[in-house]
Parts: sequence; structure tokens; C-alpha cells
Amino acid sequence: MRFNLPLQDKPFDVVGMGLNSVDFLSVVPEFPAPNSKTKMLRFSKQGGGQVATAMVALSRWGVKTKYIGKVGEDELGQFSLHSIRQEGVDVSSVTIERNTTNQFSMIIVDGPSGERTILWNRDERLMYREGELRKEEVCSGKLLHLDGHDIHAALQCARWAKEDGIPTIVDLDKVEPLTPNLIKEIDFIITSSRFPMLYTGISGQKKALLELQKHTPGFLCTTLGHEGAVALVNGEFLHVKGFEVNAVDTTGAGDVFHGGFIYGLLQNWKALEILRFANAVAALKCQDLGGRKGIPFLEEVQRFLSREKT
Repeated sequence: MRFNLPLQDKPFDVVGMGLNSVDFLSVVPEFPAPNSKTKMLRFSKQGGGQVATAMVALSRWGVKTKYIGKVGEDELGQFSLHSIRQEGVDVSSVTIERNTTNQFSMIIVDGPSGERTILWNRDERLMYREGELRKEEVCSGKLLHLDGHDIHAALQCARWAKEDGIPTIVDLDKVEPLTPNLIKEIDFIITSSRFPMLYTGISGQKKALLELQKHTPGFLCTTLGHEGAVALVNGEFLHVKGFEVNAVDTTGAGDVFHGGFIYGLLQNWKALEILRFANAVAALKCQDLGGRKGIPFLEEVQRFLSREKT
């Protein structure tokens, strides 16, 4: 099945509106116990954030991208903005919020498994206020990618995109009071593994997805970490297995998966091809520390997928 999206002629291939962050990553031999001291195995400071990282991945694959978001007027904000700009992403619509600290995260990575725990902080002033977003900027791409954290802004952007016939993709991992309104406006809903059960209150991945389908006309997909992803395609489940790699850090794997999914939509690949590519780029990212450092280039992905076929 191909989606055959009616993509319009726009200045950008993809516009993303959502989170950016600065990530401080510490790899430890084991998760610290209370009242203990643990020597770090590795440390890294990188740009992060769901939508920002997806835009960086797409830009690295030759896609013309634009990021819309807010950064703080501090060293962290400058670091985050530079980390996006240096990857070739257009940041002309980014707002620098005065007297505000940028979002940042402290991420503890378990060395043996690559699994991580994230501690984060975000100033409320980094949320968009009514009247700050501009429709012509939001709707300047063939596709629009959103997350559900600044829910009022995301809902406004989704409605503008629907008015202009621009397909939308959303990255959801938590439930807000306006989340039901948002998912009704979205064409492609890609969630964390826990979201369908959080939203519906139903245990069991497939049962929760079937219930979630009743609330939205959009395509549904859930990422499952190393187990791959499961999607609902024309009422039937499509499970695409994950790839085995030497995982160093899972931070940003879902963000890169979204980038891979969007890349496949732009290529008009079949649903199975899109999910396989998205799984591959997410897995390859996990071979390095941080959400962005390990994002593979297309040549690496193609070699990897060719080997996996044999």
C-alpha cells in the first residue's frame, strides 16, 4: 500500500513545530543507588528534542527542512539553535524568548543495556502564546511534523495545515486534555509504546490501538523499541520487526524513527518499506551516544538494509 499523498509545491519539503532541547548525557556502569556516587563512563552535551531532532535527521538525508520553535535567551538556547542550524535546517522562524532558560535534559544511560532515564525541565515561557505563530510559516512545507507538548500551538498548526491541504504527522508520548482534539486533525499518528494504553485505558497493545482508531481517522503506528513497530493499515495490523544492533544509547531513537517515516512518505514508498526504513535508521542511531550523533547518513542505511536482506 502506498499513501500517494497530494504534495503541494512549497518552499520546504517538511516543516516541524515542537520541542528542542539541550541534552547532558552520562553513561554509567549501572543505575546509581540512592546516596551513592558513580563514576561516569562517558559524557556528552548534544542538541535534542523530538521535532528538532527529526528535522536534523531529514536534513542529513537531503530533505529541505524548516524548524519552528522557541529557544531561551541563554547559552543553552544559543547551543540548541546552533546545533539545528549547522545541520542545514532553516531556523529563520525560531523565536528567542528573552530572560528565559532553554529546555534541557539530564539523561542517565545504563552502559550495559543502552536504556536511559531522562530528567527534564522546560520554562512555561517557551510555550507559544496566542497570536505568536504565523500561518504562512507553519504551512510553508509539503508536510508538517508536530509533537504534543505545546498542545495549544500544535492544535492551531494542525488546523491550519488541514485548511491548506497539508498532510500532518504527530509524535505523541503523553496525554493532555486537548490530545483528543489534536488527534482528530492529524493524518499520521506515531506514538510511543505506552501512549495507546495511556490514552484508552486498555491494556494490550493491539486492543488499545483498535480502540484508539475509533477516535481518529488518521493512520496509526506505535514504536516498540528493539521489537520494531506495529501499525494499523486498512484495519489490519502490520508488525515490522526491529533490527539487532550493538545499542549504546536509545535516546532519540523515536525522534529519528519519525524522521525516517517522513522520509518514506516523501519518497511515496509502500507502508512496509517506510516502516522498515524507519526501524533501520532508529536502530543505527542507537549505536552512538545521544539523540543526534548517531543519526546515519543514507549510504550507511542503504548498506545496512542490503546486508539485512541477505
